[in-house]
Amino acid sequence: MTLPFALPVPLATCRPVAQVPAPSELAALEPKLDGWRCQILAGSGRIWSRHATDLTSRFNDVAQASRSLPPCVLDGELVAVLDDGTISFGSLQSRSPRGRRRGEGFTVHLAVFDVLAVDETDLRPLRYSERRNRLLELLDTAPASIRPVPASHDVAVAHGWVGALGGVEGLVLKPDRPYAAGLASGWLKWRQTHSTEAVVLGVSGRTAGTQCLVLGRPDRRGQLRAVGVSLPVAPGVRRELASVLRAVGEEEIELPGVVGGLPGADPVHYRPVVPEVVVEIETDQVALEFGRYRHRPRVRRVRGDLLPEHLATPQ
Repeated sequence: MTLPFALPVPLATCRPVAQVPAPSELAALEPKLDGWRCQILAGSGRIWSRHATDLTSRFNDVAQASRSLPPCVLDGELVAVLDDGTISFGSLQSRSPRGRRRGEGFTVHLAVFDVLAVDETDLRPLRYSERRNRLLELLDTAPASIRPVPASHDVAVAHGWVGALGGVEGLVLKPDRPYAAGLASGWLKWRQTHSTEAVVLGVSGRTAGTQCLVLGRPDRRGQLRAVGVSLPVAPGVRRELASVLRAVGEEEIELPGVVGGLPGADPVHYRPVVPEVVVEIETDQVALEFGRYRHRPRVRRVRGDLLPEHLATPQ
C-alpha cells in the first residue's frame, strides 16, 4: 500500500470552550468520548496513539478487525465498553501490552470521527462535510467494533448524548474546514462540569500566576487523601486564600505524579498547609478515578461555611 504521507501524522486537537457556540458557526457537533485518541492504518491493521506510540499489539483485536476495511487512515478514539454497555476509561489502562486477555470484562471499540486518506489519496484538504461523507461510505459495512461517531447540527440533540450515553464527557465542535494538525483545525471542545468540595492540603507553584492547590478528599475511612492538583488559582480566590491558609513548616514535599494527572506525569512539589480550608471546585468527573481526578479541577471559591468534616465520605 502506498500512502500519500508517512505515518504516524500529527493529529487535530481541540481548544477548550466554556459554552457551545451558535450552530451557524459549526459544521457539526460530535460526542467527546472518554477513551484513547488514536490513528489507525486500516487494511494493514496498525494503530498509533496521539503521541505516536505504537498500540497495535495492545489493541490487537481492533487492529485485526480493521484489516477487513479498504486501505485508509482513520482518526478516532479507542473506548472500552463494559458488559452493561457503559464506557470505562480505566479499563483501557488495564489492557495488557500483549493484547486482549480472557475474562477482561470489556471489549474495545474504535469510534471513528475522521478519515485522512483512502488508498493513495490525501483527504485532508477536503472540508469536514466531504470527509464525513467519505467516512460514512467507508464504514457502512465495517465490523461492529468499528463505527463512526454520531454527528448533528442540533445542539439539543448533541446535549442529549451527554446525558444519555455512558462515557460521553462533552462535545467536540467542528467547522467545515480542511483537516489540520493541532489547534489549526479550528476544533473546539466543551466538557460537562460538576461542582463539589475539597480540602486544601498544600500550595504549588513558584509565581502567583502558576499557583495551584493540592486538593484532598476523605476516603472510605474518613481520612483525607490527596486527589489532585488544581488549575492555577484566579487572583480573587488567591487573595482570599492568603488570609486563611496556614503553612506547615518551610520545606516542600513531593506528591506522586499519578495524583496530579495521568500515569507517568511528573511529581508535583508543594508546600503543605493545615488541612482546614474547604474550597468549591469544578471538575469534569463525577467520581474519582483510581483515587484521583484525571483532569485538573478549577477552584471556584473558598467555602468558609464548611469544615473538612462536612465533606461526605465515599460509599
